[in-house]
Amino acid sequence: MPADLLDLNRIPRHIACVMDGNGRWAQARGLPRTEGHRAGEHSLFDVVDACLEIGVEWLTVYAFSTENWRRPRDEVRFLINFNEEILLRRRDELNERGVRIRFVGRRDWRVPKRLIRRMDEASELTEKNRKLTFTIAFNYGGRAEIVDAVRRIAASGTAPEKITESTIARNLYDPQMPDPDLVIRTSGEYRISNFLLWELAYSELVFTDTPWPEFQRREFFAAIREFQDRDRRFGGVDGGG
Repeated sequence: MPADLLDLNRIPRHIACVMDGNGRWAQARGLPRTEGHRAGEHSLFDVVDACLEIGVEWLTVYAFSTENWRRPRDEVRFLINFNEEILLRRRDELNERGVRIRFVGRRDWRVPKRLIRRMDEASELTEKNRKLTFTIAFNYGGRAEIVDAVRRIAASGTAPEKITESTIARNLYDPQMPDPDLVIRTSGEYRISNFLLWELAYSELVFTDTPWPEFQRREFFAAIREFQDRDRRFGGVDGGG
C-alpha cells in the first residue's frame, strides 16, 4: 500500500512493533535462526524510513525481552552482539536524519556493560533530535516494568492512598513516552507477550501473518490504514449511541 492512500491527518502518533518470526523465517529456508535476525534489520529500517516519511512521532520496537535469555546460548550471544553492531552502524545516520534513540528495559547484570555503554552513547548523541523518537525495548518485560515502578514508588515513601495511575505512569522506564496508538505484531501470533502492558491499555492491535523479515513499508502502511478504519472510543460510545 502506498502512503498516498493514507489519511495523513490521522497518522498514529506512537506505533509499537513486536518484530516476530525472524527465527522461523530462517528455519523455513534451511538457514540458522540468526540469519533471520540479520534479514530483519532491513525491515526495521524500512519501517523507520516509513515513519519519517509520513510523520510518525514515536516508534518503539521489542528487540529483546526478559524471557529471551532462555533461548539457546549462541542465539542470545548473537542478539547481544548484533544489537551492538546495529547501534554502531546506524546511530550516525539516524542522528543526521533527526531521530532520537532511546532504550527501555532493565539494566541488570545480564546486559554486558559494553552494550550499556553503546546505548548511552547513542542516546546522548541523538538526545536533541525530535523528528522521530525511536525506542528500543531491550531486556524488557511489561511485568518487570510495573514491578520496577512499584519499587520506586515504595522507596520514595509515597503513602498508599496517594498512589494513582499517574503516580505509576511517572515511574515507568520512560515517563515521557506517550501510550502507543497502534501495536503491530508480525508472523501470525495473536498475543502481546509481555510488551508494554501498562501502556497499551487502549492501543489498537493489528496482527499480520507476514514474518518480520518480509514486513516492509507496504505492510506497515496497510496496518496504519486498518488503524484508520477503526473507531477508537476509549470506553465510551460512538456517535450512534
